[in-house]
Amino acid sequence: MGLKSLKPIILGIDTSCDETSAGVTHGDAVLSNVISSQIDLHKIWGGVVPDIARRAHQERIDEVIEKSLILASRNFNKKINLENIDAVAVTYGPGLAIALEVGIEKAKEISKKYNKPLMAVNHLEGHLLSAMAKDSLGEKGLTLAKRDFPALGLIISGKHTEIVLVRDIGDYEVVGETLDDAIGEAYDKVGRMLELGYPAGPVVTKFAKLGDSSRFTLPVPMRNKKDSLDFSFSGLKTAVYYMVKKDLGVMSKQDVYDMCASFENSAILHLQDKLELAINKYNPKLILVGGGVASSPKVRASIRKTTHNFGLKAYFPNSNKLYMDNGAMIGLVASNKYVNKDFVANLIDLEREPRASLNKP
Repeated sequence: MGLKSLKPIILGIDTSCDETSAGVTHGDAVLSNVISSQIDLHKIWGGVVPDIARRAHQERIDEVIEKSLILASRNFNKKINLENIDAVAVTYGPGLAIALEVGIEKAKEISKKYNKPLMAVNHLEGHLLSAMAKDSLGEKGLTLAKRDFPALGLIISGKHTEIVLVRDIGDYEVVGETLDDAIGEAYDKVGRMLELGYPAGPVVTKFAKLGDSSRFTLPVPMRNKKDSLDFSFSGLKTAVYYMVKKDLGVMSKQDVYDMCASFENSAILHLQDKLELAINKYNPKLILVGGGVASSPKVRASIRKTTHNFGLKAYFPNSNKLYMDNGAMIGLVASNKYVNKDFVANLIDLEREPRASLNKP
Protein backbone atom coordinates (compact mmCIF):
# COMPACT_ATOMS: atom_id res chain seq x y z
CA MET A 1 0.00 0.00 0.00
CA GLY A 2 1.58 3.28 -1.13
CA LEU A 3 1.23 6.80 0.18
CA LYS A 4 -0.40 7.95 -3.08
CA SER A 5 1.95 10.88 -3.43
CA LEU A 6 2.37 12.64 -6.78
CA LYS A 7 6.15 12.44 -6.33
CA PRO A 8 7.90 9.13 -5.62
CA ILE A 9 9.03 8.37 -2.10
CA ILE A 10 12.34 6.56 -2.43
CA LEU A 11 14.72 4.96 0.04
CA GLY A 12 18.29 5.61 -1.11
CA ILE A 13 21.19 3.51 0.22
CA ASP A 14 24.92 4.25 -0.06
CA THR A 15 27.72 2.01 1.24
CA SER A 16 30.37 3.06 -1.25
CA CYS A 17 33.24 3.35 1.23
CA ASP A 18 33.33 3.91 4.99
CA GLU A 19 30.01 5.59 5.71
CA THR A 20 26.76 3.68 6.03
CA SER A 21 23.97 5.91 4.82
CA ALA A 22 20.29 5.82 4.00
CA GLY A 23 18.03 8.69 3.04
CA VAL A 24 14.41 9.10 2.07
CA THR A 25 13.45 11.48 -0.72
CA HIS A 26 10.09 12.80 -1.88
CA GLY A 27 10.85 13.78 -5.44
CA ASP A 28 13.78 16.15 -5.07
CA ALA A 29 13.00 16.94 -1.41
CA VAL A 30 15.12 15.26 1.26
CA LEU A 31 12.95 13.91 4.08
CA SER A 32 15.86 12.28 5.89
CA ASN A 33 19.58 11.66 5.44
CA VAL A 34 21.19 9.40 8.05
CA ILE A 35 24.95 8.81 7.95
CA SER A 36 26.87 6.47 10.24
CA SER A 37 30.59 7.27 10.09
CA GLN A 38 33.29 4.63 10.59
CA ILE A 39 36.12 7.07 11.29
CA ASP A 40 36.77 5.72 14.78
CA LEU A 41 37.11 2.17 13.44
CA HIS A 42 39.68 3.05 10.80
CA LYS A 43 41.55 5.75 12.71
CA ILE A 44 43.98 3.35 14.35
CA TRP A 45 45.03 2.04 10.93
CA GLY A 46 45.43 5.46 9.32
CA GLY A 47 43.09 4.58 6.46
CA VAL A 48 40.05 2.56 5.42
CA VAL A 49 40.42 -1.20 5.99
CA PRO A 50 38.05 -2.99 3.56
CA ASP A 51 37.11 -5.93 5.81
CA ILE A 52 36.40 -3.64 8.75
CA ALA A 53 34.30 -1.38 6.50
CA ARG A 54 32.22 -4.30 5.22
CA ARG A 55 31.59 -5.68 8.69
CA ALA A 56 30.58 -2.26 10.02
CA HIS A 57 28.17 -1.77 7.10
CA GLN A 58 26.60 -5.14 7.81
CA GLU A 59 26.20 -4.34 11.50
CA ARG A 60 24.77 -0.85 10.99
CA ILE A 61 22.72 -0.84 7.82
CA ASP A 62 19.41 -2.02 9.30
CA GLU A 63 19.54 0.58 12.08
CA VAL A 64 20.48 3.34 9.64
CA ILE A 65 17.57 2.47 7.35
CA GLU A 66 15.17 2.35 10.29
CA LYS A 67 16.32 5.78 11.51
CA SER A 68 15.94 7.25 8.03
CA LEU A 69 12.34 6.03 7.83
CA ILE A 70 11.49 7.38 11.30
CA LEU A 71 12.93 10.82 10.52
CA ALA A 72 11.23 10.88 7.13
CA SER A 73 7.90 10.08 8.75
CA ARG A 74 8.27 13.04 11.07
CA ASN A 75 9.09 15.42 8.25
CA PHE A 76 6.34 14.09 5.98
CA ASN A 77 3.72 13.98 8.75
CA LYS A 78 2.76 10.48 7.64
CA LYS A 79 4.23 7.15 8.56
CA ILE A 80 6.76 5.98 5.99
CA ASN A 81 7.94 2.39 6.06
CA LEU A 82 9.32 -0.24 3.71
CA GLU A 83 5.80 -1.34 2.81
CA ASN A 84 4.61 2.02 1.49
CA ILE A 85 7.67 3.55 -0.14
CA ASP A 86 7.52 3.67 -3.94
CA ALA A 87 10.99 2.31 -4.65
CA VAL A 88 14.46 1.59 -3.32
CA ALA A 89 17.73 2.84 -4.85
CA VAL A 90 21.33 1.88 -4.20
CA THR A 91 24.85 2.86 -5.19
CA TYR A 92 26.38 0.23 -7.48
CA GLY A 93 29.69 2.06 -7.94
CA PRO A 94 32.26 3.45 -8.00
CA GLY A 95 33.59 2.59 -4.58
CA LEU A 96 35.09 -0.09 -2.40
CA ALA A 97 33.92 -3.42 -3.83
CA ILE A 98 33.09 -5.31 -0.65
CA ALA A 99 31.46 -2.23 0.85
CA LEU A 100 29.27 -1.69 -2.21
CA GLU A 101 28.16 -5.31 -1.96
CA VAL A 102 26.53 -4.74 1.44
CA GLY A 103 24.26 -1.97 0.19
CA ILE A 104 23.39 -3.81 -3.00
CA GLU A 105 22.40 -6.98 -1.17
CA LYS A 106 20.26 -5.03 1.30
CA ALA A 107 18.51 -3.16 -1.53
CA LYS A 108 17.83 -6.42 -3.36
CA GLU A 109 16.43 -7.91 -0.16
CA ILE A 110 14.04 -4.98 0.34
CA SER A 111 13.02 -4.96 -3.33
CA LYS A 112 12.21 -8.65 -3.31
CA LYS A 113 10.51 -8.81 0.09
CA TYR A 114 8.29 -5.76 -0.39
CA ASN A 115 7.90 -5.98 -4.18
CA LYS A 116 9.44 -2.56 -4.80
CA PRO A 117 11.20 -1.46 -7.99
CA LEU A 118 14.96 -1.15 -7.58
CA MET A 119 17.15 1.50 -9.20
CA ALA A 120 20.93 1.32 -9.52
CA VAL A 121 22.63 4.71 -9.11
CA ASN A 122 26.14 5.88 -9.93
CA HIS A 123 27.67 7.38 -6.79
CA LEU A 124 29.27 10.19 -8.83
CA GLU A 125 25.93 11.19 -10.32
CA GLY A 126 24.75 11.62 -6.74
CA HIS A 127 27.54 14.11 -6.03
CA LEU A 128 27.05 15.77 -9.41
CA LEU A 129 23.35 16.49 -8.84
CA SER A 130 23.46 17.07 -5.07
CA ALA A 131 22.90 20.81 -5.50
CA MET A 132 19.41 19.90 -6.76
CA ALA A 133 18.42 18.38 -3.43
CA LYS A 134 15.82 20.48 -1.63
CA ASP A 135 14.99 20.48 2.06
CA SER A 136 12.01 18.62 3.49
CA LEU A 137 9.72 21.55 2.60
CA GLY A 138 10.82 21.44 -1.03
CA GLU A 139 12.87 24.63 -0.72
CA LYS A 140 16.49 25.81 -1.21
CA GLY A 141 17.77 23.38 -3.86
CA LEU A 142 18.32 24.08 -7.56
CA THR A 143 15.71 23.21 -10.17
CA LEU A 144 17.17 22.56 -13.61
CA ALA A 145 15.35 23.31 -16.86
CA LYS A 146 16.28 22.74 -20.51
CA ARG A 147 17.60 26.29 -20.72
CA ASP A 148 20.28 25.44 -18.11
CA PHE A 149 22.14 23.04 -20.40
CA PRO A 150 24.88 22.48 -21.19
CA ALA A 151 26.20 22.76 -17.66
CA LEU A 152 29.54 21.84 -16.18
CA GLY A 153 29.92 19.68 -13.10
CA LEU A 154 32.90 19.78 -10.76
CA ILE A 155 33.18 16.73 -8.49
CA ILE A 156 35.84 17.15 -5.81
CA SER A 157 35.99 14.46 -3.15
CA GLY A 158 38.32 12.05 -1.38
CA LYS A 159 38.51 9.69 -4.33
CA HIS A 160 37.42 11.76 -7.31
CA THR A 161 38.33 14.97 -9.07
CA GLU A 162 36.39 15.36 -12.31
CA ILE A 163 35.01 17.98 -14.64
CA VAL A 164 31.82 16.73 -16.27
CA LEU A 165 30.01 18.11 -19.28
CA VAL A 166 26.30 17.85 -18.47
CA ARG A 167 24.22 17.94 -21.65
CA ASP A 168 21.10 16.90 -19.74
CA ILE A 169 20.25 14.92 -16.63
CA GLY A 170 21.58 11.45 -17.38
CA ASP A 171 23.71 12.61 -20.34
CA TYR A 172 27.28 13.13 -19.11
CA GLU A 173 30.81 13.23 -20.46
CA VAL A 174 33.88 13.32 -18.22
CA VAL A 175 36.11 15.93 -19.89
CA GLY A 176 38.73 16.24 -17.17
CA GLU A 177 39.90 13.98 -14.36
CA THR A 178 42.84 13.42 -12.07
CA LEU A 179 45.87 11.64 -13.48
CA ASP A 180 46.96 10.48 -10.00
CA ASP A 181 45.60 11.50 -6.59
CA ALA A 182 42.17 12.99 -6.17
CA ILE A 183 42.21 16.37 -4.45
CA GLY A 184 40.80 14.88 -1.23
CA GLU A 185 43.56 12.25 -1.21
CA ALA A 186 46.15 15.01 -1.62
CA TYR A 187 44.71 16.86 1.37
CA ASP A 188 44.84 13.66 3.44
CA LYS A 189 48.39 12.76 2.42
CA VAL A 190 49.70 16.23 3.14
CA GLY A 191 47.95 16.08 6.50
CA ARG A 192 49.66 12.78 7.28
CA MET A 193 53.04 14.29 6.40
CA LEU A 194 52.26 16.97 8.97
CA GLU A 195 51.13 14.27 11.46
CA LEU A 196 47.62 15.64 11.76
CA GLY A 197 45.92 12.29 12.43
CA TYR A 198 43.09 10.61 10.52
CA PRO A 199 41.24 11.77 8.56
CA ALA A 200 43.80 14.51 8.01
CA GLY A 201 42.15 16.41 5.15
CA PRO A 202 39.57 18.27 7.24
CA VAL A 203 42.34 19.27 9.69
CA VAL A 204 44.39 20.72 6.82
CA THR A 205 41.36 22.81 5.85
CA LYS A 206 40.90 23.96 9.44
CA PHE A 207 44.57 24.82 9.99
CA ALA A 208 44.81 26.61 6.63
CA LYS A 209 42.50 29.29 8.03
CA LEU A 210 45.19 30.08 10.63
CA GLY A 211 48.09 30.20 8.22
CA ASP A 212 49.82 32.49 5.73
CA SER A 213 49.34 31.07 2.23
CA SER A 214 52.29 33.08 0.88
CA ARG A 215 54.77 31.76 3.44
CA PHE A 216 55.91 28.75 1.39
CA THR A 217 56.34 28.77 -2.38
CA LEU A 218 54.67 25.66 -3.78
CA PRO A 219 53.98 24.80 -7.42
CA VAL A 220 50.57 25.16 -9.03
CA PRO A 221 50.13 21.86 -10.93
CA MET A 222 49.94 21.84 -14.74
CA ARG A 223 49.75 25.63 -14.93
CA ASN A 224 51.38 25.68 -18.36
CA LYS A 225 49.23 22.89 -19.85
CA LYS A 226 46.48 24.96 -21.42
CA ASP A 227 45.32 22.12 -23.70
CA SER A 228 44.31 19.71 -20.92
CA LEU A 229 41.43 19.71 -18.45
CA ASP A 230 43.00 16.92 -16.40
CA PHE A 231 44.27 17.37 -12.86
CA SER A 232 47.45 16.20 -11.13
CA PHE A 233 48.28 16.62 -7.46
CA SER A 234 51.33 14.33 -7.16
CA GLY A 235 53.87 17.06 -7.91
CA LEU A 236 52.35 19.43 -5.36
CA LYS A 237 52.26 16.64 -2.78
CA THR A 238 55.93 15.80 -3.48
CA ALA A 239 56.93 19.45 -3.12
CA VAL A 240 55.30 19.56 0.31
CA TYR A 241 57.05 16.31 1.26
CA TYR A 242 60.53 17.58 0.47
CA MET A 243 59.91 20.90 2.16
CA VAL A 244 58.56 19.25 5.30
CA LYS A 245 61.00 16.35 5.53
CA LYS A 246 64.16 17.84 4.07
CA ASP A 247 64.11 21.60 4.61
CA LEU A 248 62.09 22.53 7.67
CA GLY A 249 63.03 19.91 10.25
CA VAL A 250 61.11 20.42 13.48
CA MET A 251 58.05 22.51 12.69
CA SER A 252 56.30 24.98 14.96
CA LYS A 253 52.52 25.23 15.08
CA GLN A 254 52.69 28.30 12.88
CA ASP A 255 54.87 26.42 10.39
CA VAL A 256 52.16 23.76 10.15
CA TYR A 257 49.42 26.35 9.76
CA ASP A 258 51.38 28.14 7.03
CA MET A 259 52.13 24.91 5.18
CA CYS A 260 48.46 23.95 5.23
CA ALA A 261 47.52 27.38 3.90
CA SER A 262 50.22 27.29 1.20
CA PHE A 263 49.22 23.81 0.06
CA GLU A 264 45.53 24.69 -0.03
CA ASN A 265 46.27 27.84 -2.01
CA SER A 266 48.12 25.88 -4.73
CA ALA A 267 45.46 23.14 -4.83
CA ILE A 268 42.68 25.71 -5.20
CA LEU A 269 44.54 27.61 -7.92
CA HIS A 270 44.82 24.30 -9.79
CA LEU A 271 41.05 23.84 -9.55
CA GLN A 272 40.46 27.40 -10.71
CA ASP A 273 42.82 27.03 -13.68
CA LYS A 274 41.11 23.91 -14.99
CA LEU A 275 37.60 25.20 -14.35
CA GLU A 276 38.43 28.38 -16.25
CA LEU A 277 39.74 26.36 -19.22
CA ALA A 278 36.60 24.20 -19.19
CA ILE A 279 34.29 27.22 -19.12
CA ASN A 280 36.12 28.77 -22.05
CA LYS A 281 35.90 25.53 -24.02
CA TYR A 282 32.29 24.50 -23.35
CA ASN A 283 30.50 27.79 -22.60
CA PRO A 284 28.16 26.31 -19.97
CA LYS A 285 25.04 27.96 -18.60
CA LEU A 286 25.90 27.15 -14.97
CA ILE A 287 28.24 25.13 -12.74
CA LEU A 288 27.26 22.22 -10.47
CA VAL A 289 29.63 21.40 -7.60
CA GLY A 290 29.60 18.38 -5.29
CA GLY A 291 31.86 16.24 -3.11
CA GLY A 292 33.42 16.56 0.33
CA VAL A 293 36.21 18.98 -0.59
CA ALA A 294 33.58 21.52 -1.65
CA SER A 295 32.47 21.73 1.98
CA SER A 296 35.49 24.02 2.53
CA PRO A 297 34.31 27.66 2.56
CA LYS A 298 37.55 28.76 0.88
CA VAL A 299 37.14 26.24 -1.93
CA ARG A 300 33.55 27.39 -2.50
CA ALA A 301 34.59 31.04 -2.47
CA SER A 302 37.31 30.38 -5.05
CA ILE A 303 34.90 28.56 -7.35
CA ARG A 304 32.36 31.37 -7.04
CA LYS A 305 35.08 33.89 -7.87
CA THR A 306 36.06 32.01 -11.01
CA THR A 307 32.51 31.53 -12.25
CA HIS A 308 31.59 35.14 -11.42
CA ASN A 309 34.35 36.30 -13.78
CA PHE A 310 32.42 34.61 -16.59
CA GLY A 311 29.02 35.87 -15.49
CA LEU A 312 28.06 32.38 -14.32
CA LYS A 313 26.71 31.02 -11.08
CA ALA A 314 27.98 27.97 -9.21
CA TYR A 315 25.52 25.83 -7.25
CA PHE A 316 26.40 23.78 -4.17
CA PRO A 317 24.55 21.34 -1.88
CA ASN A 318 22.35 23.08 0.68
CA SER A 319 23.47 21.09 3.73
CA ASN A 320 26.74 19.71 5.11
CA LYS A 321 25.52 16.10 4.92
CA LEU A 322 24.95 16.40 1.18
CA TYR A 323 28.66 17.03 0.60
CA MET A 324 29.48 13.67 2.19
CA ASP A 325 28.78 10.20 0.83
CA ASN A 326 25.07 9.93 1.58
CA GLY A 327 21.89 8.06 0.74
CA ALA A 328 19.76 11.13 0.07
CA MET A 329 21.70 12.06 -3.07
CA ILE A 330 21.15 8.49 -4.30
CA GLY A 331 17.40 8.88 -3.78
CA LEU A 332 17.51 12.23 -5.57
CA VAL A 333 19.08 10.70 -8.69
CA ALA A 334 16.66 7.80 -8.47
CA SER A 335 13.66 10.14 -8.51
CA ASN A 336 14.55 11.03 -12.11
CA LYS A 337 15.06 7.37 -12.98
CA TYR A 338 11.68 6.54 -11.46
CA VAL A 339 9.85 8.88 -13.82
CA ASN A 340 11.51 7.12 -16.76
CA LYS A 341 10.90 3.66 -15.22
CA ASP A 342 14.63 3.00 -15.32
CA PHE A 343 14.41 0.01 -13.01
CA VAL A 344 16.66 -3.01 -12.57
CA ALA A 345 14.89 -5.63 -14.69
CA ASN A 346 16.44 -8.64 -12.98
CA LEU A 347 17.88 -8.40 -9.46
CA ILE A 348 20.43 -11.11 -10.21
CA ASP A 349 21.96 -8.92 -12.92
CA LEU A 350 22.76 -6.03 -10.58
CA GLU A 351 26.40 -6.27 -9.57
CA ARG A 352 28.89 -3.90 -7.97
CA GLU A 353 31.10 -1.83 -10.29
CA PRO A 354 34.01 -0.44 -8.24
CA ARG A 355 35.36 1.55 -11.19
CA ALA A 356 32.05 2.77 -12.60
CA SER A 357 32.27 5.94 -14.70
CA LEU A 358 29.80 8.68 -15.57
CA ASN A 359 30.68 8.25 -19.24
CA LYS A 360 28.15 6.28 -21.23
CA PRO A 361 29.42 2.80 -22.24
